[in-house]
Amino acid sequence: MTTPPMICWVVAAVTVLAAATPVTQERLTRFAALTGLSVTTSNARQIIDHFAGLRRWRLIAVTLAAPLACFTNDPFYLVLGWCAVSVFRAVRPPARVFQAHDEVKVYHRAWLLGSAGAIVASGYLLVNQGATPTRLAHAVMVIVMAGAVPLAARKLTARPIPEAPDDIAQEEQAIARWSARTLYLAGTAIVLSSALLTPGQPPRREVPEYSMPRSFPAQMAEFTKVNTYKRPTCAWTDEMDNPCRSWLVNGQPFPQAAPYVVRKGGAPQPGPFVRRPDKKALVYLDRHSRRMMYQDAKGIHPLTGSLPDTTVPAPTFENQNRYIALAGDNAQITDTRTWTTLSIPGAQQVHDLNSSGIVATTASRVLVLDHQGKIRMSLPFKKAAKDVADDTYNLKQDGSRLVIIRGNTRVETFDTGRGKRLSSVVPALPGDDFLDVGLGWSKEGPFLVRSAISERVYYLDLATGKLWRRKG
Repeated sequence: MTTPPMICWVVAAVTVLAAATPVTQERLTRFAALTGLSVTTSNARQIIDHFAGLRRWRLIAVTLAAPLACFTNDPFYLVLGWCAVSVFRAVRPPARVFQAHDEVKVYHRAWLLGSAGAIVASGYLLVNQGATPTRLAHAVMVIVMAGAVPLAARKLTARPIPEAPDDIAQEEQAIARWSARTLYLAGTAIVLSSALLTPGQPPRREVPEYSMPRSFPAQMAEFTKVNTYKRPTCAWTDEMDNPCRSWLVNGQPFPQAAPYVVRKGGAPQPGPFVRRPDKKALVYLDRHSRRMMYQDAKGIHPLTGSLPDTTVPAPTFENQNRYIALAGDNAQITDTRTWTTLSIPGAQQVHDLNSSGIVATTASRVLVLDHQGKIRMSLPFKKAAKDVADDTYNLKQDGSRLVIIRGNTRVETFDTGRGKRLSSVVPALPGDDFLDVGLGWSKEGPFLVRSAISERVYYLDLATGKLWRRKG
């Protein structure tokens, strides 16, 4: 369950206001009616002090939790701030004889069932989605609650002090039963919300300026199909008069594309310039606005705002025509049919992309996501050693399988739905030949690979590692 950022701020404000509401006479009357307590002049002050203290500490906890919930966009912290006071106020070793109240046993059983469900759900999410910081924080709270609630319950189910007057003893016992009930309900709410609530994903926004293509200014080159393109051949310069200092498309200058970018501490490099696999569109850095642009025969679409050279992303279509990925410190996926975008925080490279999913890597994880940003599978990312080829990734068209070729030797297959490794094989190629890249799944069904030296294409049985030549 996810929450849009603005809604999280509104809910946080309402929660703080609710926590700041003074203790009313109606609340005290309801407490007396539900517990069957006769309120007298001698025990009224203790009851009022109990609820006033509970309100005061809850307001403090919610006030601290609200900014954390809003800045992380994680509503779990609002539940934690509201409920934690009912748990931790009573966490201390009891000094009296223990006696469980019968009416509290129902809430105790609810707590046990909720805790078991939360533990199972948290474990499943940790295995299926990976040990993200959010999931780890939530799992820690489940563990803390599993220890804190029983400690607090031992204190609250103790008998009242025998020497106390009857009305004081009844008041203490009523508050203990009330607090024990609230304790179990609060603990259950915390552990269940830790498993069910997650930070909201940035909404897939439709940017108005992307919805309609812009017309071509007079100084911009147009095309119907990009049959050929060549990078600038002159040395880097800011002057664009000579055709050799611009990109060439179909043999003609393409002056709107930035010929070079200057990275911090490095030599000038050719600007990003990528052709769509069907040759009907280009993605490039605009020379004047410094924005990443998408251009086809219909017009141009800005993909980003103005960028400094040091943050210009690397564009890729990854062997399909619909989606364009811009990867840098974070990755952005743009659907060129609807012009909606998806941001993948921390993703430094996009490896594969189709209508069913996205494969991207952060500094520490390999992620398989759907186009709503939901993580379907997460694996540790291992940087290749020196002189060893980087791992390559192939996602099946239906998104159900991920094949990783590790170091041009080992081929591993994963079930993306369960996050489980199905096989790990080392294909044996003839002579000194070795694997180069995976080519995806063939129309006939088997997975295709290409060898590095002979550049031959083979079918590969992912379960056994058997290779056989492709016909034709």
